[in-house]
Amino acid sequence: MEETEPRTEAQAGPGAAADAEARLSEARVFPAPAGFAATANVDASEYERAAADPIAFWERAAERLDWAELWHTARSWEPPVSGPEGLTVPRAEWFVGGKLNVAHNCVDRHVEAGRGSKVALHFEGEPGDRESVTYAELQRRVARAANGLIELGIAPGDRVVVYLPVLVETVVIALACARVGAVHSLVFGGFSAEALRFRLSDTGAKLLVTSDGQYRRGKAVEVKSAADEAARDLPDLEHVLVVRRTGQEVPWSDGRDHWWHEAIETQPDVHEAEAFDAEHPLFIIYTSGTTGKPKGLVHSSGGYLTHASWAHWAHFDAKPSDVHWCTADLAWVTAHTYEIYGPLSNGLTQVIYEGTPDAPHRERHLEIIERYGVTVYYTAPTLIRTFMTWFGDALPGAGTANAHDLSSIRLLGTVGEAINPEAWVWFRRNFGRDEVPVVDTWWQSETGAAMIAPLPGVTALKPGSATVGLPGIDVAVVDDAGEPVAPGRSGTLVVRSPWPGMARTVWGDAERYRDSYWARFAGHGEHGAYYMAGDGATVDADGYVWILGRLDDVVNVSGHRLSTIEIESSLVAHPAVGEAGVTGVADAVTGQAVAAFVVDGAAGSADPAHLRAKVARDIGPVAKPKIIVRVAELPKTRSGKILRRLLAQIWQGDELGDLTSLQNPWAVDDVREAVRLAQHQLVPTKETT
Repeated sequence: MEETEPRTEAQAGPGAAADAEARLSEARVFPAPAGFAATANVDASEYERAAADPIAFWERAAERLDWAELWHTARSWEPPVSGPEGLTVPRAEWFVGGKLNVAHNCVDRHVEAGRGSKVALHFEGEPGDRESVTYAELQRRVARAANGLIELGIAPGDRVVVYLPVLVETVVIALACARVGAVHSLVFGGFSAEALRFRLSDTGAKLLVTSDGQYRRGKAVEVKSAADEAARDLPDLEHVLVVRRTGQEVPWSDGRDHWWHEAIETQPDVHEAEAFDAEHPLFIIYTSGTTGKPKGLVHSSGGYLTHASWAHWAHFDAKPSDVHWCTADLAWVTAHTYEIYGPLSNGLTQVIYEGTPDAPHRERHLEIIERYGVTVYYTAPTLIRTFMTWFGDALPGAGTANAHDLSSIRLLGTVGEAINPEAWVWFRRNFGRDEVPVVDTWWQSETGAAMIAPLPGVTALKPGSATVGLPGIDVAVVDDAGEPVAPGRSGTLVVRSPWPGMARTVWGDAERYRDSYWARFAGHGEHGAYYMAGDGATVDADGYVWILGRLDDVVNVSGHRLSTIEIESSLVAHPAVGEAGVTGVADAVTGQAVAAFVVDGAAGSADPAHLRAKVARDIGPVAKPKIIVRVAELPKTRSGKILRRLLAQIWQGDELGDLTSLQNPWAVDDVREAVRLAQHQLVPTKETT
């Protein structure tokens, strides 16, 4: 199948019926390269095998791991049902009776197989310091950390909160927790003391692991004081373990605080790993919503690792020679699965980088790819759009001897939000030589690993779509009655069958887990309930899923339901728009109006009238933004997701929700000022009415 040009169609206009939909249509198709098809880890027959017997499929995936004891029951599932006291709490278990050690599967078994000399981690610090750690050395470091945890009194089930940047020690402590059965919760190193304190308190953490400081955009920033503020007077917290990273003088609490190099690096480098039940909790990861308190999602050991390891091996076609780089911060779920547990369980070499993409210059990622020969590069659409803003149509030096050599890349991946089609094509052309597959993945903190993603040796790719559910994953787009929608119609994205990597509960609040994810479609389907992802989506005639954004991000203008992501995709296709955040704001006439917050692109700034005309042409007149606000930066979560509701709240003057999970909290004041100026200057015209 050949690549074709994009087409657009407007399906809704001023006279359309209520609940009409305007759709941005993307017709470019990129077939799976013949080279991938010939050597792919997974072929098309896997879909049929998984559909015929999903449980047997996941048992085969679990057999890729080392088990100390095999399971007697592959899956146990109790859906939510109505009872005398209301809807019951759902309960899922996988590989019941089985026992394993997650750290053994990620480290020891590779050493035992004779691969100890293989590099596990290439670490690059923001200041330029570098270190390569083999699997044998990683095994020794994890053993020392495990022995240190035990000496500090950490026992199976105890919670350990990790407040570190991307360091080798961050990976080591996570694996050490898994080794001794402690439950880790990684917290983004840029979060405030308030955000950290909530997670320490909510988990009842016994140990906090932090650093003296960290490097951010060329500066050594002291963080121990923030950690101390967060830890103050917490009754369950007994110890604070401190990695010396920047060498700064920091406050110290004798008896509570311990230096990593004294408490960990002096320990014996041998530790016998204990096997734990498959359902033993491995980690707690907090969602980053803007309403209510963050939810602490609990992931298991056996089910999670089965899903993470198989998914990484399948949709990234993982090969022993790969050098894998997932650019996420280690505190994001993407990094748990595709920077720690997935690649390490598959015995790959990885790159981990401490700093920001523009420290000390904007070509840092290109340098790193070239230096280590990265073969798989997995990043977020927001960073791709940033590169487009920085570099324009081509990377620096393209076509000359000064260009960075990215020829090692054989596969690209995206994660976070749905990627705009033009950003997808730009990424493939500039990072992938216009020939490398782009594996766009849809999943969530709640799902554990990818749910919708192409198999690079099988799936024809469409820019902007994560394609179809992976083998063993039953996804659908349904209407309010739980029935599949017709192609081109929007609905709610659901998962119709339990899967191994699913979060088991919300820490300390099982009812919130039920109400957030299962109550809406309780009683539906073969398995008694659908998991509701919270995303709106549509399917096309080929069954490909297109994410339209969060359900509460959909804009309803005079009965026309408009996708924020589709409008953003139209806007960022303009060369003068680097990034866009679209939201619905209250409007006395139409109920809601489309408000677009745009960041200038490589071509400067765009005329708002031109942007409105482009959206009207691409989608339909009903979709054109009534309000356009130029901003320097959009507020985002640490995973790079634009906080659209926050934009609406700022425009409307509403009280803002929880901001502790923001990656860039300074952007809030910048947007406020831009809104103040825009509202002051706003005069109704033909373009704004």
